[in-house]
This record gives sequence, C-alpha cells and structure tokens, in this order.
Amino acid sequence: MARPEKVRLGDILIQQKLISQDQLKFALEQQKRNGRKLGRVLVDNAFVTEENISEALARQLNIPYINLKHYNVNLELVRLLPESQARRFRAIILEERNRMLLVGMADPTDLSAFDEISRILKRDIDVAVVTEGQLLESIDRGYRRTEEITGLARELSEDIGDNYVDFGAMSATVGMEEAPVVKLLQSVFDDATQIRASDIHIEPQEGRVMIRFRIDGVLHLQTEADSKIAPALVLRLKLMSGLDISEKRLPQDGRFNVRARDQRVDVRIATCPTQNGETVVMRLLRQDGGMVGLDKLGMPPDMLKRFREIIRRSNGMVLVTGPTGSGKTTTLYSALAEINTIDQKIITVEDPVEYRLPGINQVQINEKIDLTFSRVLRSALRQDPDVILIGEMRDAETAQIGLRAAMTGHLVFSTLHTRDAAGTLFRLVDMGIPRYMVASSVQAVIAQRLLRTVCGSCSEQHIPTAQEAEWLQVEGVTPDQYSGLQHGRGCSHCNGTGYRGRMGVYEMLEMSHEMVEAAAHDNATHFMQIASKHLHGKTVLSHALEQMKRGRTTVAEVMRISNQVED
Repeated sequence: MARPEKVRLGDILIQQKLISQDQLKFALEQQKRNGRKLGRVLVDNAFVTEENISEALARQLNIPYINLKHYNVNLELVRLLPESQARRFRAIILEERNRMLLVGMADPTDLSAFDEISRILKRDIDVAVVTEGQLLESIDRGYRRTEEITGLARELSEDIGDNYVDFGAMSATVGMEEAPVVKLLQSVFDDATQIRASDIHIEPQEGRVMIRFRIDGVLHLQTEADSKIAPALVLRLKLMSGLDISEKRLPQDGRFNVRARDQRVDVRIATCPTQNGETVVMRLLRQDGGMVGLDKLGMPPDMLKRFREIIRRSNGMVLVTGPTGSGKTTTLYSALAEINTIDQKIITVEDPVEYRLPGINQVQINEKIDLTFSRVLRSALRQDPDVILIGEMRDAETAQIGLRAAMTGHLVFSTLHTRDAAGTLFRLVDMGIPRYMVASSVQAVIAQRLLRTVCGSCSEQHIPTAQEAEWLQVEGVTPDQYSGLQHGRGCSHCNGTGYRGRMGVYEMLEMSHEMVEAAAHDNATHFMQIASKHLHGKTVLSHALEQMKRGRTTVAEVMRISNQVED
C-alpha cells in the first residue's frame, strides 16, 4: 500500500460538514491550552463522535473503516506488534491479506507511526481506520498476560527448587522488587484489572496451585502452576496486607492497595487454611472509576422517577437488598452522588470503603480495634449529619441505631441480605427490631440482582431448548415472543463466554399508609398480599423477563436468578 497522505483533520471535518468553523476555532484554542489531540478535544466537547471522525478519515483517504465491536481479532496476529508499540501508535494488526498485514489505526495520517510499524513488522502493511476507544479495548483483550504469568510462575518454581523459600520475608527488604514472586503478583493484578475481574482466587490443590479470576460474576481459570509456589505467594500477600506471616492455622483478613495499569486498586484479602495449604481470595475495588449515574443503572423509568423523589426526603430509611455481589453498594453510591450538594452533610460507615466520593465523610470500620458499625454510628450521629450510609445492617444493634436515626430527622441508606423487597421488613423484625419502628422508619426497599448481558459482538438469535421452553411457558412467555431472544456464540471480545458486562434488574416497594398499617400488625400474610398489590407485577423477575425479550440477556441467566427470587 502507498503511504497515507498527511491531511488536516479539522479541514476534513469542515469539508464533510461535520463541524462548523466556530467549533473548530474553539477546539484549536482548547488544544493549545491542554496539548491534547484535536480529535479528542472535539469528541470531549460533543461536537462529533469517534465514529464520525473515523468514517470521515476513511472517506478522505479512501481506506476502509472497521467497527471493532463486531470484529473477531486474531490474537496470534495481534501480538506480532509489541504491546508498548500498539499503545503508543494506537494501532492493532487485524488480518493477513496476500502476504500483507492489515493494521487498524486510530490516526492513519500519523506518517511516523506508519513508518515505524512497517519497520517493526518488516512487512508491507495496509491501513484501516478504527475508533480509539474500540482500539484500546481490543488491545486490552489482545495482550492478556496469561503467558507472562505462566512463565513467571515457572521461574518462581525453579527459584524455589525443592525447598520452600520465604519470599514474603525476602521481599520486605529494599531492592527486592525484581524478585519473581513480586513480578508474578504484579502481572496477576495487571491482568485482572485489564479484564475487569472483581476477585482473584489463589487455591492450592494437590500438586498444583490454581489462579482464578471472577469476571461478571463467574470464575475463570487464569493459570495453573506447581503447588510449591503457593506458600511464597501467600507469604508475600500477607506481608503486603500486614497479616501475621507465622500464623497458618487460622483464617485472617486485611487490606492493601496496589497500582495496576495506572489505576489505584484497593484490595481486600481473606486467607483460609485448607487441606493443601492456605487459600487466598482478593476482592479488587477500583478507586479511579466505577461510579455510575442513577440514570445509567437501568432502573425502569417510573421506578427511577419515584426513587429520585424518595432520596430527596429529609428523613427515613432507604434499604437496598440482594445477595453478595448484586450491586447494592453501586446503587447506594449513585444515590449519594445525586444528593451530594454543599448544603448536605453526608457520612458513610462501611467495611470496606468501596468508592471514594469527594465532599462526603467516609469511615472504614476496623473490628480489630473495636471500631464497629454501632460504635462509629453513635459517633456519626453527634457529627450533625443530614444523610448517613450504613454499609450493611449486620446485627440488631446497628439496625436499631440506624432506624432511630431515620425517625429523628436523618435520611439513612443501608443494605440487607434478603431475597426480595417484601421480605425485608420481616427480616428486620426477626432481628429484634420493634414493628412500630420498622413500619414508621422505612420509606422504600429496593431489591436487585445482576444479570450478565449478551456480548454485542457475537449475539445471534436463540432457539430455546425443551427445558427452557417449558420454563418460559410457566412464566407466561409464548412462542410468538421468541423472536427477540438472543445469546452470544462466543468471540474474542467476551473471551468465548457469549456474555460481556452485567446489568441490574430491580423491584421497589414504597411504603404507603396502607402498608405501614399492615407492617405494624402481626399478620405476615395480610402484609404480603398488600405488598404484592403495590408491586403490580413489577418484580425483579418481571424486569429480567422484559430484558430477555429485548435480547439484552439470555433465557439461562433469567432462569438462574428466578431460582433466587422464587420459593
């Protein structure tokens, strides 16, 4: 292919009537001040989209534009170009055509990048235009650290030989950053961050150690290695989190933070002794992102409108319920972010603090020094707060303090582990809270679950199996509604799973006068009948079925959560 011509992006966009002269002038002035690329400045100001720019460049240069969202990249070809160069030049190898390599570039007018890529590959290259956002996502998927991790695990195993070496203690000394155990763990954290894993599991088995990642709620094997490296990994992690490295018989938990792929990641660690050695589970909490606006949670519009009104009240309790890992904290923080104004004093009491939110006072409990939920809550009430977030209602004392605060002029947010919204009030009563207090304090209860969403790059129509068809019939879904059902066949975008990302499904029970009256009396059946009437069929399961019919999730996923929310 001929070397691309040098063109001016601003001129192209004006020529193709995508921006005005005034918009270009404004963007060029901003570019002078911040030194960013013109395309990025235009996109950030919402003058054009990344797709607009890529398609305009493709038309001008008469080269193809490729939408990477629907492109299954060949990992072997991708890695012909080293990752550092791929990121630097914003380029990715897409395919081989007649002994030439097709390279996707975010900026095909960058002639020095074109020349350097040709020199590195020692091949003739063709160029296609791709958007920068999709390109960076493809690079993250294409340059997984699996081989590097396996290699480092082998190197660590060889270093240990037949004897156990205390790499944890060794690595405490200055200059041990290059120790194999340190490099291995850094690669594991980098890889886990790159593919959005929520947890890392290190599990010694007989003769081998497994490292697994939880991605979108499902565990995936990262690598397996010789079991003799497990003690070195555990010791190093204990050292990083300030745990007792000599105690191997009892479970321990702690926390530390690391930098992985230029992100700050808080790590909550728990160790547990097993037959084959200590197992470690680490929860990764990214502090540089993850906050979601209320309107991005996926609540039904009418529910979102009512929820926004409820969280602006001056007192009462709002509870979010669901199993571990169902996104309860994300929902509560989205609500806090919405009401976080200069005239509100907000205090959170959590274990651990999962999001950093400027302008609010966040307290992390510490059982070891008796800094418990109840103790911090009593102190927090003396800090003159308007809004309090209690990470979790773990015991009757915490629940009672929270409900009293809700009765005395504070808006209180918290979470509880219950199956559905209606059952939450009875759970509080079971904890020993007086009925009158529950009935008069709780304003609303939201129950939620997370469903994996169908990968947008490999989705296709799904024909239900006999078992699925039988279940769908019970749930009132008829064969004429099957046309919208989708599933993912598996591709490089979703690591072959057919799913990419998760979405929330919700139900909200708002306390009416009728429900308050029913909750104050000892007649569970009567209350459940009224609660069911108030939900009007707008349950977690009905919301999930609706998303399934729209092709956003699969029949299998909805069947999975139906087992959690039905008797």
